[in-house]
This record gives sequence, structure tokens and C-alpha cells, in this order.
Amino acid sequence: MSDHGHDSEDLQGHEKKQAAEHEPLRPMVIHEIIRAEGDAELERPAGALIWSGLAAGLSMGFSFLAEALLRGALPDAPWQHLIASGGYCVGFIIVILGRQQLFTESTLTAALPVMTEPSAAKAMALIRVWALVFFANVAGTWLFAFALTAPGLSSPETRIALADLAGESLAPPFWSMLLRAVFAGWLIALMVWLLPSARTARILVIGLLTYTVALGRFSHIIAGSTEGAYAIMTGTAGLRAYLGGFLAPTLIGNTLGGAVLVAMLNHAPLRTEGKTG
Repeated sequence: MSDHGHDSEDLQGHEKKQAAEHEPLRPMVIHEIIRAEGDAELERPAGALIWSGLAAGLSMGFSFLAEALLRGALPDAPWQHLIASGGYCVGFIIVILGRQQLFTESTLTAALPVMTEPSAAKAMALIRVWALVFFANVAGTWLFAFALTAPGLSSPETRIALADLAGESLAPPFWSMLLRAVFAGWLIALMVWLLPSARTARILVIGLLTYTVALGRFSHIIAGSTEGAYAIMTGTAGLRAYLGGFLAPTLIGNTLGGAVLVAMLNHAPLRTEGKTG
């Protein structure tokens, strides 16, 4: 790997510093950045996790609303989904740039410290973070969905689009939902892995990967929870369909995609490199 001017006799001190700022991060550096963030998450007070998780759940509702606003404004055409899926990125941009606690991010960041230095104490701390953030996120999605049912809030076209998106989120059968959730968890956790290197392109990275989640109709536990809660509140689905048909398979799939396919596959070779190097 190039030293980007560190040893160049043609550069002055401040010019060497500028060159160093453009040096790409090594994989071990990215691993350490995310692991340090995970350590900080494991040590956060319960109240901070709950409030941040609640804020994230509320913010994720804007993915549902923005996608419905675009769909409601577009004609019913084959390309409608290509455009409307762009709205799905809104909630993720708010949550990630706002540093709010999102469950699918925590499956990666909070898991790395446990994988790096396994211990019963850290494992319990991980379960604590996952549980608090998950339930706070879900509570936020239900509050947002309830707000969307307020009379006069949206146009008839938007209400139709909200109902259609909500129904689609609960439609796939269990195993299809689980597989879609694996891909969603995989993409979101990969996004977390890419962000330390993204620098000024953070919004582009967030938008590209979350747009892919929407375009592929992959199932995200928090974004989809707003849709499922809205379906229940408007009478188009029952609680059983939400809990057993959406929440259970999506929770399993997102966790597998985030914690196993990314944390394990990216962690294992890097830790081996670190121990042998």
C-alpha cells in the first residue's frame, strides 16, 4: 500500500498531512473503529439506549412515509417502484447521520467486541443492548404508525399508497420473509462496515445500499415494523400476521445477515491477520 507522500522529499509538512488524509483505511483500522463503537454501545446507560432507540424507531417511519408519498404521486407504471424506492432511504439517513440507535446496526457494532474478547459479561451486555434497542425501536415504529392514521394528515393517493406498502410488507410467506431479511441485514451491516471509509460520500453509501434493500423488497425489521403496525391499526392485517408472519422471521433473518454474514465473515480473517501479524 502507498504511503501517500509520507516519505516524499517533494512535499512539505502540511502537504504530507494532506496526503495522509486521503490514504485509504486498512481493514484492521475499520475493524477497530467499529469495535470501539461497539464497546461504547455496550457501556451506554439503559436510559440512553432506550431514548436513542425510540428516536430511531420514530425516524425510521419516514422511510415508510416518504416511499408512500412518492408512490402516491407517481402513475401506476412498471417503473413506479424504481422511483418510489428512493423514499425508503430517508429514515436511514436521518438515523445514521443523527447517530440514533438502530437494531440492525447494533447487530454488527455491538457484536464485534464480544467476538474480539469473548466473555460472559460482554455477552450479557450484548443481549442487553440488543433487547433494549429492539423494543425501543419497535415502540417508535408503532407511535409513528399511529400518527399516520390521524385524519387529514395525508392525501387520498398517499393513504392508498400507505395501505398498499403495508400490505406488501406482510405478504411473503415465512421462509421467503426470512431469506429476504437475511439480505437486508447483510446489506445494512455492510453499510456500517463501509461508512468509516466513506468520508464525504456517507450519504451516497447509505442511500445506495438502503435503496437496494427497498428495490429488492428485502425485509428490514424496523422499517417494516412501521408498515406492519399501520396495517394492524387500519384493519388490513391482524396482530398474528405481524408477530408470526413478519416480526419473527425478519428478526431472525436480519440478525443472521448482520451478525453472522458480516460480523463473522469480516471479523474472522482480520482477527487472524492481527494475531499472526
